[in-house]
Amino acid sequence: NEVLDFWNATDAFRKSVEMRPVDRQYTFYDGPPFATGLPHYGHISVGVIKDAVGRYWTMRGYRVERVWGWDCHGLPMENIIEKQLGLNGRKDIEAFGVDKFNEACRAAVLEYEDEWKKIVPRLGRWIDMDHAYKTMDISYTESVWWVFSELWKKGLIYEGRKAMHICPRCVTPLSNFEVTLGYKDVEDLAVTWKFPVVGQDNTYFLAWTTTPWSTPGTTGLSVGPDLTYVKAQIGDECVYVVKERAEAVLGGTDYTIVEEVNGSALVGLEYTHLADWYRTLPEVSGNDKVYHVYAADYVETSEGTGIVTINGAYGEIDMEAARKNGLPLILDVNMDGLFNEKASPLNGMDVHTGQAKFIDDMVAAGRVFTQEPYRHSYPHCWRCDTALLNYATSSWFVKVTALKEQLLANNQKIHWVPEHIKDGRFGMWLENARDWAISRSRFWGAPLPIWRSEDGDVLCVSSVAELEQWSGQSVADLHKHIIDPITIEKDGKTYRRVPEVLDCWFESGSMPYAQLHYPFEHREDFDQKFPAQFIGEAQDQTRGWFYTLHVLATALTSGDTPSIPVAESTPAFLNVIVNGIVLAEDGKKMSKKLKNYPDPMLLVEQYSADALRLYIASSQLMEGESLNFSEQDVDQVQKKYINTLWNVCTFYQMFARDAQQEITPITHTDEVSAVLDRWILAKLHRLIAEITDGYETYRMRQATQPLVDFVQELSTWYVRRIRSRVKGSDVNDRRVALRTLNTVLRTLCAVAAPITPFLAEKIYRELRNDSDPQSIHHVDWPQTVDVFVDESLLNEMQTARQSIEQALALRADAGIKVRQPLQSVTLVGQPISEALQFVIREELNVKEVKYGDTVALDTNITEELKLEGLLRELVRQTNALRKQQKLSIGDRIHITIQTDSALIQQMLEKHGVEYKQGVLADDVQRTAEPQTHSFDIDGELLTIAF
Repeated sequence: NEVLDFWNATDAFRKSVEMRPVDRQYTFYDGPPFATGLPHYGHISVGVIKDAVGRYWTMRGYRVERVWGWDCHGLPMENIIEKQLGLNGRKDIEAFGVDKFNEACRAAVLEYEDEWKKIVPRLGRWIDMDHAYKTMDISYTESVWWVFSELWKKGLIYEGRKAMHICPRCVTPLSNFEVTLGYKDVEDLAVTWKFPVVGQDNTYFLAWTTTPWSTPGTTGLSVGPDLTYVKAQIGDECVYVVKERAEAVLGGTDYTIVEEVNGSALVGLEYTHLADWYRTLPEVSGNDKVYHVYAADYVETSEGTGIVTINGAYGEIDMEAARKNGLPLILDVNMDGLFNEKASPLNGMDVHTGQAKFIDDMVAAGRVFTQEPYRHSYPHCWRCDTALLNYATSSWFVKVTALKEQLLANNQKIHWVPEHIKDGRFGMWLENARDWAISRSRFWGAPLPIWRSEDGDVLCVSSVAELEQWSGQSVADLHKHIIDPITIEKDGKTYRRVPEVLDCWFESGSMPYAQLHYPFEHREDFDQKFPAQFIGEAQDQTRGWFYTLHVLATALTSGDTPSIPVAESTPAFLNVIVNGIVLAEDGKKMSKKLKNYPDPMLLVEQYSADALRLYIASSQLMEGESLNFSEQDVDQVQKKYINTLWNVCTFYQMFARDAQQEITPITHTDEVSAVLDRWILAKLHRLIAEITDGYETYRMRQATQPLVDFVQELSTWYVRRIRSRVKGSDVNDRRVALRTLNTVLRTLCAVAAPITPFLAEKIYRELRNDSDPQSIHHVDWPQTVDVFVDESLLNEMQTARQSIEQALALRADAGIKVRQPLQSVTLVGQPISEALQFVIREELNVKEVKYGDTVALDTNITEELKLEGLLRELVRQTNALRKQQKLSIGDRIHITIQTDSALIQQMLEKHGVEYKQGVLADDVQRTAEPQTHSFDIDGELLTIAF
């Protein structure tokens, strides 16, 4: 909160942007959230990525303007308002009034805006929320219309009828990529029907279906012409089934194979339909092709009977089969999922109720061979979770198939992280891209800019000005209930707007243009910012936002006259991080109802936003994998990184305050000679290189994970080993150690600033001089200085530390504390430099290092070694007392000691000066008077007092 106050008071974010040149832009697109709920870990995860990348490129000298956006339109908002108003579906909305319904959506769309404005900054994100664009603004929608009209001019928009998935509750079609968002494993009913064969008494075609509700409207059957079928007798009846499935289908009966025929022999045979009232329908009665068997290459033998129904109204494959064979489409189910009058006795029933009645009736008529549960993956509405229906309906489409080659070519220009998504999940989706259904039979959305006359002529409106010019009316809002009454009189015709609204994904894909109201405003600004250098979202957006951005950008930049002035067709973005999904700790989906995850803001208050940010950014989420969120792991980051680094800073400040002159950073290798100083600076510059490469290649794990390891080594190896130097009497050596630590901390703050901005700012402000930039986020990114990266020293130090670990294990096995000096250690391998041998001697507390065939310790403890061990232990115990009494390093003490131990007395006589230095004492006296603090040091008793 202190840092937030500082940022707000100094306008640090705005300054960080404006201090970078206008002609050096770095652009990223921010997929806008809905403000109808509060941020969850999905928002937080992608927000961490966006913020860190933006901060990094700012420090690299780029102008990174970041403006928030709000998603406003679409079914999510409609569903919320329906619940609030007690409405249930399309008819209720129309009865309530589309105008009142849409205005209710408008009023509620930013319900939690104020909470978002508190939470997002608290998480450390720098982004302008005060000038946020909204997808419901007239300026945004006008740019969406312009995008639509440009595709219209290129011949990429058409109206057509296709088999599409519809949501019966929302009464609207879904695009193919929306369908992929909602697949669930469900158990349905599979039925094997008995269709009587005309001309063959008591003989039936066994046809299998997993959508029995669609069977009444069936107009034909399909068989594989090259497959072998059998005619089997069961009692006094015969049935046809594909040979490969005969045992699976008939195995529960006493059957006999009476004939084998090729599938082509069945083609053309007529059968009697199950629902005889369909014969009277106009589209059936005059058609002599209905209720026959047709050849099809899509018939499979892995399940079913090898005979399948053709119902062109409810399925893409069926629709094509019906077209090919001249069969009619019988839409006996409305888009709301209710059977209509064509279904006669089923009229008014929903598909599930109607299906149950139809099956019961057919069982009674002897037309059901088997019915059984069937478990499969089935698409559900990704917004309201209703099971979808595959339905032949009309829609407006973007002709994506015409762009396929350019879409694939532009994908190769994008740097994907993880890389496999380029040619995998995303590339394969493009390979199989279908035309995109962009119209929705809904209410709260950007209206299609299409006006149509009674004779079918259409006009595509590209702007507000054009609509005003053609209609003669002033237009201040572009929503359905506002513009539907507007008519256009042209060439003696009256044009009225078609009723549909645009798929909200079309709005999302238009975001690069609409957020700037391009091309009506900010043309020059847009030209500098397109395409974006970076975007990032979760993996589900490969078939959502990433896809729609890619399609529209490719469409607008392709062709002989591109809509955007570019040298060649381009994608909308050049670099993208696809993060994985955050799950609960048990691997289940996070659920408010189950309360299976910690509240994000309570967690932030307990462990810090920086700990959460670093935990997320250094996890497998950044490689597109799922993360089972663990509060304990956030706690570990807080302890190992946040607390440890702050303790290092506190250590530095404690001794730097006593320095007699200003501590300046190390700028050249000539300024350091101590091996540990050279080692930590080499580690630092290697860290800079590794983290820089991570950010440059958008590998967030590489850009963040090394921080924790470095801080641990800084604390447990470097800082621990320089304690004696910063306490010692050698002023020059003390100053170099402090300058080295100052250099490390200042540089570490800079490379850590993008991911842990609060701690970096706090430490930087503790260290900065008056001439330094005001904020760590205003400094330039550190550069690796090759002369500091001493690889041989890094390797030697690694060897030394491995040797130390081996020898410490031997100490532990022998039960000898490290504070007890030993005479020697024998190590394996070639001798290393004397400087590092000194480090080994100090770490192992031995007098000399030898080299031999095996690692060994000389465990013989002489009287002199025993005295030195007592000295170290007494220094440790005394300093613990200093800490208990809250004494600082500036506090000098007088010590009195009482003991009957001859060894203690001998140790103080021989090592009294070292003892005083080690505990910052002016004098040490011995007394026979008992004192307050008693100790047992390896069996030697004493008491001391300050």
